Amino acid sequence: MSKKIYKRVLLKLSGEILAGDKGYGIATEKLDKISSEIAEANKIGIEIAIVVGGGNIFRGVSSASMGIDRATADYVGMLATVMNSIIIQEILKKKGVQTRVLSALEIREIAETYIRRRALRHLEKGRIIIFAAGTGNPFFTTDTAAALRAAEIGADVLLKGTKVDGIYDRDPNLYPSAVKFNQLTFSEAIEKELKILDASAFSLCRDNNIPIIVFNVVEDGNIMKVLEGENIGTLVKGA
Repeated sequence: MSKKIYKRVLLKLSGEILAGDKGYGIATEKLDKISSEIAEANKIGIEIAIVVGGGNIFRGVSSASMGIDRATADYVGMLATVMNSIIIQEILKKKGVQTRVLSALEIREIAETYIRRRALRHLEKGRIIIFAAGTGNPFFTTDTAAALRAAEIGADVLLKGTKVDGIYDRDPNLYPSAVKFNQLTFSEAIEKELKILDASAFSLCRDNNIPIIVFNVVEDGNIMKVLEGENIGTLVKGA
């Protein structure tokens, strides 16, 4: 790697990324490739925190629409993120990387309970930390959790890994004429009601001056390219 642009980053991975082409479960081969890049970045001194979704196992919003109480559905979704976090931890462990799972819900048998100072200490020691169980509260998405944790740990940037190569004015999978944005301000992203992140996540990053880069995490090498400052994906920042 030629240069380190960032000292501390937060990487948001959706459950959809973990599911691969099946749309559910965990595609271990794809996750192994992503984990290899994360481990590579860690070994050259970049402090990395991860927030992972749980939609590949259970999606609270859609379940709530089927008659399940929304708060209950969201708590089940949080448990799904814990499952994903433990899997990622195990894969990173096999790559020789020290990793800790910090859960917003207390599950002491399998994860440390989230304490901000503890998280910072792990990062300073070179350990990758995985934030599980979202914010620990229903009605908040893992995107909002990612923005919150990024602010709490003082991350230089929030990296949103997706299956597309940036933010578009509409879904490029449905509309071939969709236009990609190379750069946006937080205000523009909120005003355009772009669904790549929640408005609350955009607002949290704006208020704490944390830029967001949305990029295709599935393509080999893209994590390292982003960390090297290569101009890929879409950058969202202050005016």
